[in-house]
Amino acid sequence: MTESVSLAQSSPTIGTFSEHAGGLEWRGRQETLRLEPWGPDAIRVRARLGGPLLPDLPGALLDEAPPAGPVAVKVKDGTATLTCGAITAEVNAEGMIRFLRTDTGDELLAEERAHFWWPGPRLYTATGNGYHRLEQRFAAYHGERLYGLGQHQHGLFDQKGAVVDLVQRNAEVSIPVLTSSRGYTLLWNNPAVGRVELAENGTRWVADSARQLDYWIAAGTPAQTQRRYTAATGRTPMLPEWAAGFWQCKLRYRTQEELLSVAREYKRRGLPISVIVCDFFHWTHLGEWRFDPAEWPDPAAMVRELDELGIRLMVSVWPSVSPLSENHPVMEQRGYFIGTEYGPMAHADWPDKEVAETVQVAFYDATNPDARDFVFSRIQENYLDPYGISEYWLDACEPELKPGFPANLRYHAGPGLEVGNLYPRENARTFYEGLRAAGRGEDEVITLNRSAWAGSQRYGAAVWSGDIGTDFATLRRQIAAGLNVALSGIPWWHTDIGGFHGGDPDDPAYREVLVRWFQFGALSPLMRLHGFRDPGMPLGPAMTGGPNEVWSYGPDAEPILAVYLRLRERLRPYLLAQMRAARDEGLPPMRPLFLEFPGDARAWDVADAYLLGPDLLVAPVLEAGARRREVYLPAGARWADAWTGASYEGGSTVTVDAPLERIPLFLRDGASLPVAG
Repeated sequence: MTESVSLAQSSPTIGTFSEHAGGLEWRGRQETLRLEPWGPDAIRVRARLGGPLLPDLPGALLDEAPPAGPVAVKVKDGTATLTCGAITAEVNAEGMIRFLRTDTGDELLAEERAHFWWPGPRLYTATGNGYHRLEQRFAAYHGERLYGLGQHQHGLFDQKGAVVDLVQRNAEVSIPVLTSSRGYTLLWNNPAVGRVELAENGTRWVADSARQLDYWIAAGTPAQTQRRYTAATGRTPMLPEWAAGFWQCKLRYRTQEELLSVAREYKRRGLPISVIVCDFFHWTHLGEWRFDPAEWPDPAAMVRELDELGIRLMVSVWPSVSPLSENHPVMEQRGYFIGTEYGPMAHADWPDKEVAETVQVAFYDATNPDARDFVFSRIQENYLDPYGISEYWLDACEPELKPGFPANLRYHAGPGLEVGNLYPRENARTFYEGLRAAGRGEDEVITLNRSAWAGSQRYGAAVWSGDIGTDFATLRRQIAAGLNVALSGIPWWHTDIGGFHGGDPDDPAYREVLVRWFQFGALSPLMRLHGFRDPGMPLGPAMTGGPNEVWSYGPDAEPILAVYLRLRERLRPYLLAQMRAARDEGLPPMRPLFLEFPGDARAWDVADAYLLGPDLLVAPVLEAGARRREVYLPAGARWADAWTGASYEGGSTVTVDAPLERIPLFLRDGASLPVAG
């Protein structure tokens, strides 16, 4: 229901207000500004210079807004308000917006001028043909903390003070959504390449070239706004039960027999395993998306044996296509590749089979629905139909361009600068929609992705933290990375256990890193052992890395790792309950402490521990040689050491023993979980 009052008012020198489809519109200085209710306690804002709003630009929000409940629009004395539940937007005669708490009138967030003489908070700098470099400015607030923005390797949990590029890169996942300690979540609903500056003297969002400003804001506690955000951008399907188990992977198993020998050895040793991964270069040529019979002579027999062992096979699928691929000519002729403004339609150099040097490969255009259909038709013909393989690892899906010049790209959805960040989400969409349409009952779809954008979760995209280092400093950074990506709407996240770039299984120092990382991995939303272990080989079809199985790290480490494999198995029912909460409510399994305890000021600062679901606090050991660690236990609950049973009142910091075989774990308010067996 919308209450509309006095909508014919205007300022004689500035702008005019009107009602539009239950929302509020302001026009002035050739600019159109529209505010609309977009779900409970949430408002969408769009603005364009030089014409009416463009309705069909790519974005993260679902096509239809969630029901908003009661809405009120009022105009009085040259000021208009739009109230949607807990949030009220106040617009002055110059078109500047303040967002307020409806119940108290306190300011949540306000747009801000660039300078006292500048007419408003939105700056449009023409780049030609109706495109602009867009700037949106907001006020800064002393003591505000900001979280989200996807996944980054800068190690920051609180993003306040950071300048973050809005562009997709390996290990840098751009999802432009922020949750504030002031009680709101804001989505920059624009896949354009740009940046966000979270400075002490103001916040600025920038799109390097786009046609329209678009953002969404919701008021409430962090848990409430997570529910609102995921309802507006789409919630994840249910995680398949098998995916909650242990995934074995390395770069790479070169042959069918090598992969099967590893799977058999896990079963011989009685070690739990759910998935084994067939990595890159298993193909005939890059972009043919099929097994090379020289190395994988009988995939059907391989899948049958793995199935008998209770193990799923996941295969690596890259979005790049070699000129040697049988698919390259038809895809080029049909316009299925990402185009370029200048130069050949080649986006990276990459090794391929049967050639000594690298070749220039193209990436398929995942924003083109016909290209998506074509690619999945190859996947279905070569993996799904003959072998029943429905688990796919979508590597290099940023896409991994070399050089990374988005301004030179032309997508089906628009110019590279305007839509470039959209790619990984649409690539996940290829497989989600393809599996759903294949008629095989694939309702619980999961793909493993190296990148994502806002809304990727609705296409079953799991994300890992990319090609990262293999030391304790890198491990420490992953906690903040995982918490921020969780607050960005992606519930299924993990790291390469042990890191990716190197790591010598025979080095005692690295073995300690691996053990501590394995413990963290066992208490992550997903658990996958991966890496390019020493001794490695040069990049190419013949490459492989050193051993990377549980038994590869020596007789002292193996029994510890086995304990955590079995702990993971015992916790699977609890983990799957958290996955249902992600599906039904949009709450991530891996949670910052403040998601459950927003009233505890100290909980907003904890970047080295987290909650796995509501009841289990996880405090990974993140320092070499550490055998004790301090843990902050949030106020408002009583906590029990899951290993010893010792009880502690919340709101305090405790120091607990952490021998190499133990990761500190705490149970909330008498929760009973099978941690100690």
